[in-house]
Amino acid sequence: MPTLELTTNVKLDDPKAFIEEFSKFSAEVLGTPLAFTATSYTYNEYLAWEGTFEPAFILPVVSLRNINPEANEVYSKKLFEFLQQKLGVSPKRGYISFIDPGNSNLGYNFTTFGTIFGQK
Repeated sequence: MPTLELTTNVKLDDPKAFIEEFSKFSAEVLGTPLAFTATSYTYNEYLAWEGTFEPAFILPVVSLRNINPEANEVYSKKLFEFLQQKLGVSPKRGYISFIDPGNSNLGYNFTTFGTIFGQK
């Protein structure tokens, strides 16, 4: 069920094509079904890094049950490589936040994943 919300000052010519590719890539990297992977792209021309407007990004990744220090190292490497290749952003000009809110703190389809997975 990961969500990846990319905010960047890199304006894309075809955001929909990028999101389609980014969605498939993200699902593969995180080992989750594409059917439950949500991605978004927000262009923010005012996103500054070190006080400049060179290409930069912020990427929170929210996911259940697969966020941990060892996996985050792998995710980080692959996501930074992808964003460097697709957006031309230096890996020194972005942050990726890995967040696992816990099953009971994430709602879906009128309930929470805590209930879905039988955990209170």
